[in-house]
Amino acid sequence: MSLKSKFVGDKAFYRMVGTIAIPIVIQSLITNFVNLLDNIMVGQVGTAQMSGVAIANQLTFVFNLAVFGALSGIGIFTAQYFGAGDEEGARQTMRIKYGICLLLLAIFYVLALTSGGDLIKLFLTGEGSPEDIALTLAEGHRYLNIMLIGLVPFVLAQVYSSTLKESGETKLPMRAGVAAVFCNLIGNYILIFGNFGAPKMGVSGAAVATVISRFLEAGIILWATHRHTERYKFIQGLYTSLKIDKALFRKVALKGTPLLINEFLWSLGMSAITQSYSTRGIAAVAATNITNTVFHMFSTVYFSLGSTISIIVGQALGSGNSRKARDMDNKLMAFSLLLSTSVGLIAFFLAPLFPQLYNTEPEVRQLATQLLRVVSLCMPIACLVHSSYFTLRTGGKTIITFLFDSFFVVVCAYPVSFILSRFTDLPLVTLYTVVQLLDLIKVVIGLTLVAKGVWIQNLVAKDTSEEASAT
Repeated sequence: MSLKSKFVGDKAFYRMVGTIAIPIVIQSLITNFVNLLDNIMVGQVGTAQMSGVAIANQLTFVFNLAVFGALSGIGIFTAQYFGAGDEEGARQTMRIKYGICLLLLAIFYVLALTSGGDLIKLFLTGEGSPEDIALTLAEGHRYLNIMLIGLVPFVLAQVYSSTLKESGETKLPMRAGVAAVFCNLIGNYILIFGNFGAPKMGVSGAAVATVISRFLEAGIILWATHRHTERYKFIQGLYTSLKIDKALFRKVALKGTPLLINEFLWSLGMSAITQSYSTRGIAAVAATNITNTVFHMFSTVYFSLGSTISIIVGQALGSGNSRKARDMDNKLMAFSLLLSTSVGLIAFFLAPLFPQLYNTEPEVRQLATQLLRVVSLCMPIACLVHSSYFTLRTGGKTIITFLFDSFFVVVCAYPVSFILSRFTDLPLVTLYTVVQLLDLIKVVIGLTLVAKGVWIQNLVAKDTSEEASAT
């Protein structure tokens, strides 16, 4: 087999990929672009306010990733059930999604309401005046408390949209997401600055706008899904029974729990690494916040193609066609690498422009530009890591993905960032670069595991032919 036939698809292949990927890309791109505009608007209020919001978002990031991990672990089965044409199996996995998300929601509420301020203080150990640190803490705590209101609609939207995407329906979540981000953008413009006669709420206005947008997104997805039950058959009878097959629940727990733990530990590890960067001062917190916001916009392509791998390859595995699954995975990974390399080069040259949009100090702008250039050059590395992760996860190799992903962050990336930040005088940019380049180790491991085909596994073959007792 030639390299071209192995890694390059025909027109029909890319049309099929585009049908699934383009709505995901559009939704993610618009979401991240609006997040950038939101971030810029909050940045107009001041560096301390922007840093407070960034720290609060770092805490909700842990919750969001835990939800993502739970849904992704269960979604491995959902995608394969759809590939096998088993609507009842998909319906039962959705009930499991509800249960685990409600548990995560309760845990985060308790932690945020009882220890939110203390958690924010962990990121305020670097240089800065007492006044700036106090203001950052106050604004971050206020923002976090308001954001808690929006977590319920966020969870509802994620349960529905993840299931829709795993069925191959990506347009509805895209439309709901686009409507929500524009609602958020308009709400921020009105409430942060007090336009059109509204009160000038600053950081609190940004939080209120986000909460409103999350209710809107959940409302659109739930309304459209239940209105078209003939199209989304998995929703029929979803709430008339709480039936979950015991055999399915055991399998989901066995495969999904490592992925939930993985995402939770990974998000904790990344937050801890961010805390290591924060030892370089308030300017470092602001610069890393700008970098992360801009980077997420440019990384939309390979993040979205990772989700596409889960859907396309997962359905191929569920249908029992392992050769097709491997072929599609090779072509999707190659396509993702090509696009991310091109986008990374564009981001490198545009890096100086974005920090200029913020009302912040020259030091912060310079740091953010340098960090953006580092992460832009590392984008192909991140793409290969991401694609390998999604491939391994799609076949249910969640123990391997746990070791490959969060275990690596906890035992390698975070310790390196901790040691270098506490026991050396390395500047932020050098520290940041060293941590980013550690992903080269994961690239070697990930590509080796993908090439060996350890991920090729049909998880639902027996479930579609056996009746198990209900729990």
